[in-house]
Amino acid sequence: MPSIGKLTFQLGNASAILTLMLLGICLSLCGCKNPQTVWSAEVKSPDGKMVATATAFANGGFGVSGAPATFVYLNWATGSQKPKEILELANESDTPEGGSVGITWLSPNRLEVTYHKDKQEVEFQAVRFLNVDIGITDGSTSSSNIR
Repeated sequence: MPSIGKLTFQLGNASAILTLMLLGICLSLCGCKNPQTVWSAEVKSPDGKMVATATAFANGGFGVSGAPATFVYLNWATGSQKPKEILELANESDTPEGGSVGITWLSPNRLEVTYHKDKQEVEFQAVRFLNVDIGITDGSTSSSNIR
């Protein structure tokens, strides 16, 4: 049969472990922030059936913002379906302008995305989705169509 001293010692360890676990959970929840939207743009196709959306998110944690990541999505203009990612860019810059892209519909079936090759790296690119051809061009030398 355990003595009173041993029982107190065992309960003390359990409460110390529980306290440390709760402290760890609180710290991890405080440090994990949802990514902040740096900017976003939305452009409908000429026939109004499709919509292209671009969004740049700044990753963060413990108060430090990371470089934004830029995502471009394509979806039907009506309905409740989820948009599909068609382009993902990793950004070298931590400024909002460094994560921006231009979105231009050349026709109802042709979408052109302009990005900054000197500041952004293509991580993923779809070349065709929902009967829409998707092209990307480097706009580092010209900023006239950057949104």
